[in-house]
Amino acid sequence: MRLLRRPIEAALWLAGAVLAAGPLHAAPLQPCRLEGVPHDALCGSVQRALDPSVPQGAQIEVHYAVLPALARNKKNDPVFFFAGGPGQSAIDLGAPLSRQLARFSNRRDVVLVDQRGTGRSAPLRCDDETATRPLAESADPAARIEQLARCRAALQKLPHGDLRQYTTTIAVADIDAVRQALGADRINLVGASYGTRVALEYLRQFPQTVRRAVLDGVAPPDMVLPASFAVDTQKAFDALLAHCEASAGCNKRHPQLRTQWAALLTSLPRTVTLAHPLTGEDETLTLTRDMLAGLVRLPLYAPLLASALPEALAQTAQGRFAPLFGLSSAIGGGRGMKLAAGLHFSVVCAEDLPRLGSAPHAPAKDFGDGFADLYRRVCASWPRGSVPAAFYEVPTAPAALLLLSGGLDPVTPPRHGERMAQALGTKARHVVVPNAGHGVLSVGCMRDLLYRFVDAETDAEALQVDATCAQAIPRPPAFEPVTPPPGNQDTR
Repeated sequence: MRLLRRPIEAALWLAGAVLAAGPLHAAPLQPCRLEGVPHDALCGSVQRALDPSVPQGAQIEVHYAVLPALARNKKNDPVFFFAGGPGQSAIDLGAPLSRQLARFSNRRDVVLVDQRGTGRSAPLRCDDETATRPLAESADPAARIEQLARCRAALQKLPHGDLRQYTTTIAVADIDAVRQALGADRINLVGASYGTRVALEYLRQFPQTVRRAVLDGVAPPDMVLPASFAVDTQKAFDALLAHCEASAGCNKRHPQLRTQWAALLTSLPRTVTLAHPLTGEDETLTLTRDMLAGLVRLPLYAPLLASALPEALAQTAQGRFAPLFGLSSAIGGGRGMKLAAGLHFSVVCAEDLPRLGSAPHAPAKDFGDGFADLYRRVCASWPRGSVPAAFYEVPTAPAALLLLSGGLDPVTPPRHGERMAQALGTKARHVVVPNAGHGVLSVGCMRDLLYRFVDAETDAEALQVDATCAQAIPRPPAFEPVTPPPGNQDTR
């Protein structure tokens, strides 16, 4: 359908939407603008019980936005996108998603639901979640735990502050209420990172409503996130070192990279002084092994950033820390990357931490067990919602599923996608993009693959879409700083 630029067009569309919503307590859709999206959207909400076991108790509003299809005769199976984190707002990702999912806008609506606890849906944000916070405070685990304790106490005072009511299981019931409000019999699911867990749980609870599903960076319900962090990061980092050694250019510039890294680890903890990457203010802090692990882990998410890690680590080994801190801060830019920390810990503490003790894992060689220890300490006092045993069971897929993994991903590597594909059965297909990191839908030909998979008429045709282009996507070469030609150096 056309974009709703005139009030009468909007009114006619809205009338149809309200009729389709049926008896649900859903606010009528209204024309709205999303930051960075060049065309009109439609925004609405559904009223939901904070505690599903007390339908008449405290209520929250779950907000969603629709990027409407352009065609007059559009398809009646919209695409629902589930954001990652846990804690990302899907609506705040409207700008990049309007481009990434642009081909769908010809025939299908794209629906962005702010999961309860995120964005505009009873948000569980911490007030001091800011990128300009002092580096020592941001990187010190003890300071982080104290800050989260203050945040938890503040959140619990909110009208929607029962932190036990924000599990994935409850959230997908909200999402199905949005589907009903929009009058869609069946929908297509696209989940990214933690959003793949949301998609799997939606598939478990409402299999009859799913037409297709795409899981990008598979985070299974039984993943035990804190236990996987260090092990998967270690594997991705080892692969980076091996790639540098096998690459003529990188090995020539950094022949001692592995030795420098080992020496750097043994030199910690140490006091360093550097300028904050965003404020420019000089700060002095104690660089610890866990802090270094966190700084290295973030660039590994994106191969383009990871290509600069050898240079940043070589600089760090020589006592210049600004490149590594700056590289690490680059991954968190943009409004859509901000996590609602209250939702993040409400999910992980309820779904992952109870299984941490039984998860087979050992501290990683270089990356230790610091990630898991932080979650243990925070979750010790975080209210935990109830999670049904069936949540951890993956049913046979009732519809065609496409699982996507990046071969260089440090958080949801192919091992998780492969295991889930086997559990889901014959209607699931796993595609690995060898040289991609965390999230592959925006890489090269993968947008076209996504579109063709969802648009195929039958499950059989969807599962046979040609994905060979994924193998040809190259890995970015190692970054080399530009050296000014002789005579052009600035001597000031």
